[in-house]
Amino acid sequence: MTHPLLISSEQTDPGQTYHGLSSLRECNSFYARCFLAPIIGLIAFTVSPDAHAAKFLDGAYGSKEGCIYAKTGDSSGADDFLLLTDERVTTSVSVCDFKGAATKTSTGFTIKAECDAEGEKGPAETAAITKSAKGYTVSFPDGTKLGPMPKCH
Repeated sequence: MTHPLLISSEQTDPGQTYHGLSSLRECNSFYARCFLAPIIGLIAFTVSPDAHAAKFLDGAYGSKEGCIYAKTGDSSGADDFLLLTDERVTTSVSVCDFKGAATKTSTGFTIKAECDAEGEKGPAETAAITKSAKGYTVSFPDGTKLGPMPKCH
């Protein structure tokens, strides 16, 4: 079954390279396919809840194990796993997803974080991400500090 706003490749001449339209006449006769579908797609892309947050770091930061994971996607399961990216901070037992945009401060950034530690989800709270000569440290209102984490190479 063909979606009414999409042009199927079956509707084009098999000898032509498919670019979404087989002829100008097809475009005129199927206004919704030619003009509304791209607009609807753009709107869906723009308001997507899964859109990535803006980049605020200049790469990944972490422990040796965290940086190996950032590069290869392979984890040894080591207890000293620590990785900071624009999307989250991850340890061997927890992950804190960043929500919204980071706010620049004199020492780094602040950002809302929602943490999940060993299956228990906590409330969204503001995390402070501060930079020092040794890398970034993520601090939470309860006093928890993760880091410092040097830049991954």
